[in-house]
Amino acid sequence: MKKPRAAMRSCCRKQASSKEGRKKHAPSSSQAKPSAPDGLAGRPEEVVLQASVSLYHLFRDTAEVTVFRESLLSWYNREKRDLPWRRQAEGEVDLDRRAYAVWVSEVMLQQTQVATVIDYYTRWMQVTSGKGSVRSQTPDESLSFGMEEVNQLWAGLGYYSRGRRLQEGARKVVEELGGHMPRTAETLQRLLPGVGRYTAGAIASIAFGQVTGIVDGNVVRVLCRVRAIGADPSSTLVSQQLWSLAQKLVDPAQPGDFNQAAMELGATVCTPQHPLCSQCPVQSLCRARQRVEREQLLASQSLPASPDMEECAPNTGQCQLCAPPTEPWDLTLGVANFPKKVSRRPPREECSATCVLEQLGAHGGARILLVQRPNSGLLAGLWEFPSVAVEPSGQCQRKALLQELQSWAGPVPATRLRHLGQLTYQVFGLALEGQTPVTITPPGARWLTREEFRTAAVSTAMKKVFQVYEGQQPGNCKGSKRSQVSISSSRKKPSPSQQLLDNFFRPLICTDPPSLNSVAQ
Repeated sequence: MKKPRAAMRSCCRKQASSKEGRKKHAPSSSQAKPSAPDGLAGRPEEVVLQASVSLYHLFRDTAEVTVFRESLLSWYNREKRDLPWRRQAEGEVDLDRRAYAVWVSEVMLQQTQVATVIDYYTRWMQVTSGKGSVRSQTPDESLSFGMEEVNQLWAGLGYYSRGRRLQEGARKVVEELGGHMPRTAETLQRLLPGVGRYTAGAIASIAFGQVTGIVDGNVVRVLCRVRAIGADPSSTLVSQQLWSLAQKLVDPAQPGDFNQAAMELGATVCTPQHPLCSQCPVQSLCRARQRVEREQLLASQSLPASPDMEECAPNTGQCQLCAPPTEPWDLTLGVANFPKKVSRRPPREECSATCVLEQLGAHGGARILLVQRPNSGLLAGLWEFPSVAVEPSGQCQRKALLQELQSWAGPVPATRLRHLGQLTYQVFGLALEGQTPVTITPPGARWLTREEFRTAAVSTAMKKVFQVYEGQQPGNCKGSKRSQVSISSSRKKPSPSQQLLDNFFRPLICTDPPSLNSVAQ
């Protein structure tokens, strides 16, 4: 019963150690030039940081740091997931191959779940010999992929600019760096396009053993809970503190394993919602867990809960790493009160209509028209069905879509343009039957068979469009309604970043006459 009270007074005792506070760990030289949004690590900011942060949010001595390292690494060695990029990094003796394997995995894992990445990573990395064996690539081997093949390998993974930047970086390694990957986090970030502070630190620590800490979304969550950091983690000051903590904690003997262990803990145990605190190897050091126990005790005694300021820094004013006093503790959330939920701007809204145009009588079998998106911007370089951006009212969508189709395929029968339904966008179909096949294709367009379409560099959105089109074909038992329901019901709630893509195909309000805009069921 006395433990929570002792925890409340712990900070007061540590506040007296002002000398220790002034000996705050400084970031390594490899982190002197972090990229946004990691913040800047410079001396003026460090002075402000020392003056505004309570020692309650730090580790008080080397013994505590040692316990954290040993507990986390012991748990990781027992519980770590068997992932292909880990196997390749552990078993590869060639440093450039090892670094490239880590680089590819880190790029693919940005904003993407591990389960989704595994197959894409394997396809990207494999170089098949005559016997079909698989080994990791080097940057020069990856250059055998043209951008069309890069897009094809990346199709469905999302955030397609990642693949292009990875290829640009590999080209620079081969053409300007003699085929050798930079060996430090600082040079990786400075020399390779698209490599930021986190990715550089991950490559340097895992592939080259550099003692450098890293901070990604999982690590942010772990550190904010372990040290009860309730302020906005995206702010410059909090970001600096998180990077400083990560650098202080990283194990000098096993920096790569430690960084992976911290990320693994956040991904599998210290999750955003419903964390598995009973399975956490550093639970005894977790200030968020201590706060939960204290609040539960206070609630059971019907006493008013004390604000963060009182438990953290009562004599120095509001600590800048604590949650604002205006944000009350939510007993239902527990440790998930940390980190602070960052408010995001609503995604950009764009409305679009798209059409599957198919030549049924084409030479060699039916053909589907695909056109290539511009080389910059959203979904750059991917292939899609002819699409048009329209006003949300949707009043002129049919006319605009017909004009777009005619610009690629010449005259088309307007009366055959059918509205097939909507997913997160309006879907149309038009079958050219009984007409002279289109033989001249302008640059940026191609006619593919259905089999070729399934392996083409198209987005997941276009694959869903085609599912709706197939479900509307004569003789197909899948009706429009059934097709739409099966797709929409299987969709998970999109992430904020995915909403940007989904809103590119935002639903439109149909205003066309029913006789032209509906399909006989």
